[in-house]
Amino acid sequence: MGYAQKILPHYTYDDWLHWEGRWELIEGIPIAMSPMPVPKHQRIAAALRMEIGISLKRCKHCRVYDPIDFKVSEDTILQPDIIVVCGEITKPYLDFPPKLVVEILSPSTALRDRHTKFEIYQQQGVKYYLIVDTDKKAIEIYELTDNAYQLQSVNSEGLFEFLFEDDCKILPDIKAIW
Repeated sequence: MGYAQKILPHYTYDDWLHWEGRWELIEGIPIAMSPMPVPKHQRIAAALRMEIGISLKRCKHCRVYDPIDFKVSEDTILQPDIIVVCGEITKPYLDFPPKLVVEILSPSTALRDRHTKFEIYQQQGVKYYLIVDTDKKAIEIYELTDNAYQLQSVNSEGLFEFLFEDDCKILPDIKAIW
């Protein structure tokens, strides 16, 4: 056991419920989700959410959500920027893998989004993982294939089709979000 494991407290969902503000919990370690994202981040998130929502209008089983709590385990709760869920959420949190997760990079989250969350989403079986780099105006699109993410595209414009169950699909216009 490492020194950090001996002295750092290990928090769980029950602890996390009582905290004020926005927090993620990764393997028992709390991570503050503040300050709030900058306006550019919010604008791009809103535009992408709208593009996805429009595409999902004909789908009866899949919905797009703003950040909601994704409870991966008793000691890991994440709040992705955007998610697509196929199925009904019956608890105050999502307790099964979404079909698509979007993380919009910021200087304080880039390493965690590219590595830690990437691994968690991959292990959880999230079909698509999109990493949005607002500075480069690019979206990295990963698809889960044989239990590992494969980079499908790095898009700054154009269309990319995402297929879900029951022939639900989204075809967002990536150029429209910038």
